[in-house]
Amino acid sequence: MPLNVLLVASEAFPLAKSGGLGDMVSAYAVALRDANVDVSILMPAYPAALACAVDIVPVARMTGLPGGDARLLRARMPGSDVTVLLLQMDHLFAREGLYRDPQGHDYLDNLTRFASLAAAATRVARGVRNLRRPDIVHAHDWHAGLTPLFMRVAGVAAKSVFTIHNLAFQGNHPLALAGWIGVPPELVVPALTDERSIEFYGSLSMMKAGIVHAHRVTTVSERYANEIMTPQFGHGMEGVLQAQRAKLSGIVNGIDTSVWDPATDEYIARRYSVDDTVGKQACKRELQQAFGLTRDPFAPLVAIGSRLTEQKMADVIVRALPELLQQHPRLQFAVLGQGERSLERAMQELAAAWPGRLGVQIGYDERRAHMLHAGADILLHGSRFEPCGLTQLYAMRYGTIPVASRVGGLADTIIDYAPHQTPDDGCPTGFLFDGDHPHNVVHAMDRALAAFMSPSSWHALQRNAMNRDSGWQIPASNYLALYAQLVDARGALRDARALKTPDRQTTATANATRRRAESGFDQSSGELARSA
Repeated sequence: MPLNVLLVASEAFPLAKSGGLGDMVSAYAVALRDANVDVSILMPAYPAALACAVDIVPVARMTGLPGGDARLLRARMPGSDVTVLLLQMDHLFAREGLYRDPQGHDYLDNLTRFASLAAAATRVARGVRNLRRPDIVHAHDWHAGLTPLFMRVAGVAAKSVFTIHNLAFQGNHPLALAGWIGVPPELVVPALTDERSIEFYGSLSMMKAGIVHAHRVTTVSERYANEIMTPQFGHGMEGVLQAQRAKLSGIVNGIDTSVWDPATDEYIARRYSVDDTVGKQACKRELQQAFGLTRDPFAPLVAIGSRLTEQKMADVIVRALPELLQQHPRLQFAVLGQGERSLERAMQELAAAWPGRLGVQIGYDERRAHMLHAGADILLHGSRFEPCGLTQLYAMRYGTIPVASRVGGLADTIIDYAPHQTPDDGCPTGFLFDGDHPHNVVHAMDRALAAFMSPSSWHALQRNAMNRDSGWQIPASNYLALYAQLVDARGALRDARALKTPDRQTTATANATRRRAESGFDQSSGELARSA
């Protein structure tokens, strides 16, 4: 009988998506299914999810969840037929936003909402009629962080895995609410009293619950797994992670290469491939027109597609753009994103000051995201910290060369094009920079634009980037090996070995990336904080 895995998450594309989490969960589920794993996703039944899911049927009623009673529905994901279990609690989930109201404020009952999701996952793990009990319950990010704790309290036999997608968001809530959601009092005592406690500097932390109580903890890149054990990147949780380091590992995300493929993409003006990139020029013309830029086939066109926040260095990029536009008279930027209102306004003001050279569209649109990666020459992706990042993987798939910060998953997935290096030496795929000052961004962009002016070098970079294996086969095999360590799952391990073995170039590239990441990371920097 195949391994049974339940993925617990707050979103999964296309039913619900606010960022990379939704993309990862759905693409990873498909990869597990393709590896002969019996996989299903448990998530809230948002209105959009109910409207999008296929063949919805009721499975069970659940009473006594932290947020009240619920219906459990079973359905299929459109396009992939992966099984999805929808937790219907309209009083908690029938809202406009996933986590925040239209004014951008967190919903005050988020603890109750996602504690209910974790409690429902525990019920499924214990056994629900007409559903097979999972061998592994894999909870994703703080929204599902209480799942491993509830499973331990309930004595569930299934093993739990918890993946940290972004440690900056921890799901911290008043400690007094612990009893309301069913957390035993001994698990919210001061942390120094009991290492099982989920008390975190006077709050209840859903993120800490997942880290402390899961059998294994993963992050979405190898470098980020090291970074989060230091004060610079740990967001106060570094002591907790140091104490749990024996069960912590990093596995770089993949992407759905059937969705993000310039050879088959229905969203773009003209399809193309690594062997025939002529269609990219048509995509560039379409992008220039869509963002109000001057139609110039030879102008270097830079995409910025991310949240406009300080994490993504939008404050730094706003200050770097005028200098870049002044220094390079034909340079163009297409910006697609949303975030902090002040940064949105700053981008819009720059667009008004540089008509035809800087186009800004506030918001997110799936079609325009595909247009952005297909039509741009360069992706500018600054970040003060980056657990993995999917944007750079999408860009490279489309022959758009990333210029990115040397942090987390960006450093793990991009091989830097060093000065005086040929594009065939070490298979470089982009440009990495250190620091968060405008001159760091300007210098890195200058390096990229110098390479852009050499067509042979640029085309070699594009070939390297487009040939990079960014699919889910290798990450899925790593997760399956981890699952096999937790349960008697010889079949899972066979499935992991049966997945496509990477060729020598892919292996060499991955090893080179890992060596660069390790050499560029000083784990000794800063004294480790005590366990919170």
